[in-house]
Amino acid sequence: MSKTKSKAKGAKALPYKIVRTNSAGVFAAEVEHYDRATGTADLVRSRRLWCWSGAASVSELAEKGPGNPRACKFPVPVARQTVAGVIEILDVTEAARAKIEAVPVWSAS
Repeated sequence: MSKTKSKAKGAKALPYKIVRTNSAGVFAAEVEHYDRATGTADLVRSRRLWCWSGAASVSELAEKGPGNPRACKFPVPVARQTVAGVIEILDVTEAARAKIEAVPVWSAS
């Protein structure tokens, strides 16, 4: 497993992706490492995409972002996590990333 590098000048940025798992849900995050053999991914600055509005699918969410951000439920970002059962990883456009990151943090409390 690789180590996260700081975002110091000259450090390579990690790719921002949407990761869909078979049981843990959907996440928007920087992907540090993906192991195809085990189906696990190490995520950095990860947000679970609990519920979204204004995109018909995960694919549209990755291309355009949420069309109705106030109706989305994206909890607080997590610094690091490993997810298992990865079944899909999608590239995220810069426009979609900006919209995802702009969604207010949702909390049950």
